[in-house]
Amino acid sequence: MPKSKTVNLYDAKTHLSNLVDEAAGGAEIIIAKAGTPKARLMPLEKRKLDRKPGGWEGRVWIADDFDDELPREILAGFRGEGA
Repeated sequence: MPKSKTVNLYDAKTHLSNLVDEAAGGAEIIIAKAGTPKARLMPLEKRKLDRKPGGWEGRVWIADDFDDELPREILAGFRGEGA
């Protein structure tokens, strides 16, 4: 659970850089004016990179028989048969 603290507006203006660093580290900072909470400073969610299918064309080669059944002797080895 992220740690949370309340800071008055004057102190927030004075120490904004430090508060931003704290928030980036996972803290939640509540900024209050005259004791009344007015804003929340919190870390941004990590942005997920947009993924696009493809991009490996010409870099990867897959044999035509890639998904064919394995030879009997290899299947036997997986089953622990023969040695």
